[in-house]
Amino acid sequence: MTAAEATPELDDFDQIADPADRAFLGHPKGLGYLSFVEGCERFSYYSMQTLLVLYMVKFLLLPENAGSVLGLGWLRETRYSGLDGQPLASAIFGDYTALVYLTPILGGLIADRWLGRRATLILGGVVMSLGHFLMAFQGLFVFALLSLVVGVGLFKGNIASQVGELYRPNDLRRAMAFQIFYIAINVSVIAAPLVSGTLGEKAGWHYGFACAGVVMVIGLLLYIKARPFLPKDARPAGKAASPDAKLQASDWPRLAALAVLVPVLAISLLTNQEIFNAYLVWADARFQLTFLGHTLPTSWMITIDATLSFSMLVAVAAFWKWRADRTGHEPDELGKMVIGSVFTTMGGMCLVIASATAGAGKIGLFWPVMFHLVNSIGFAHVLPVSLALFTKIAPRALNATVVGIYYLAFFAANFIVGKVGGWYSNMDTTQFWLLHVASAAFGLIAFAVLRIVLGKVLTGEPSRGVDGGG
Repeated sequence: MTAAEATPELDDFDQIADPADRAFLGHPKGLGYLSFVEGCERFSYYSMQTLLVLYMVKFLLLPENAGSVLGLGWLRETRYSGLDGQPLASAIFGDYTALVYLTPILGGLIADRWLGRRATLILGGVVMSLGHFLMAFQGLFVFALLSLVVGVGLFKGNIASQVGELYRPNDLRRAMAFQIFYIAINVSVIAAPLVSGTLGEKAGWHYGFACAGVVMVIGLLLYIKARPFLPKDARPAGKAASPDAKLQASDWPRLAALAVLVPVLAISLLTNQEIFNAYLVWADARFQLTFLGHTLPTSWMITIDATLSFSMLVAVAAFWKWRADRTGHEPDELGKMVIGSVFTTMGGMCLVIASATAGAGKIGLFWPVMFHLVNSIGFAHVLPVSLALFTKIAPRALNATVVGIYYLAFFAANFIVGKVGGWYSNMDTTQFWLLHVASAAFGLIAFAVLRIVLGKVLTGEPSRGVDGGG
């Protein structure tokens, strides 16, 4: 298993704890537990991601503090070519956020082959909690990041699949269950900057990280308590694997198309992934965040972004359904991704205008908020649609593998952000954001070209590929 399936099919209905359970909003009680557990994990993760760059730039990597961080000097010389200050913070952030998209592959492998899903998830929660609490000690910063990367990998891929396993395949509540699960995630992402971000910036950085750790521990305890209400954990039992499905000749062009889409998608995501990196540093230094004598935490910009992202996902889905009901037609996946790239380009231009017109004064929030709004519309057209495209054209023999390949785009995007974000300190700010506009424009052109060139490859049903059958 290279990536967790969101809605796996069950062959053994005995794994379902109680098919008649409707104790949580008409759904199994296990759904309530899993939703709160995932909400706690996402709260802790986004608390960390929101505070990380600001913490490094404003405190940890200052000359008087950096020397006390174990292993940092060695990393600077061997991995980061002697970088310091904001470029070093950007590079560390890029590596951290890139790796959390790789380690779930290993976590899935450990769950499938050795520990089982439940034990792996609990181990991940323990290691993540340890990582958050280690952040309270500045000297252990490197070890804290390593713990978080490992913990996320063990945890992330092993919870969503349990939502699907609460229901029989023909249970109509299944789709709504994932919507409830997704709402819990979004509420936690919105809340994390308001709570941990405020604590970190106002009370002290370590209070923010400790809050993330406490919430993660709460989530872990809830998961342990939920055991009677969750599907049975199918531990590895050394059974002979069923014969692998075989690829057909028609599958290879689709795999080639996916290989092209991954780097294009990675580049098109650059502006969106920069929000947690150089954007926050810029906002902290230049945005007008003081109102009626009170300075708002910079991390609240992430709450604005998360709120608009969730709202636009709902609005965009509703718009295309309305249009399809009226006209019987809506754009295909690549067509929507082209539209999304238009909005992403326009969103980047909001940042260019904000920078170019600010002069020496503070930047008002009109253009930044417009950026978050317009970029969120683009996000809604690119992120869920691209995943749908990958799963649609994936050969049946490699469906889960293709989902793992899809997330390599996020690995690459965050790695690039770590490099590009470091240019912020030494580059004209307007040009810096123009570079991000160019990345979005590249995605726009590339998606349009791919739609023309590979349109036939990306249509139709993939072969089933079972024992050589069509």
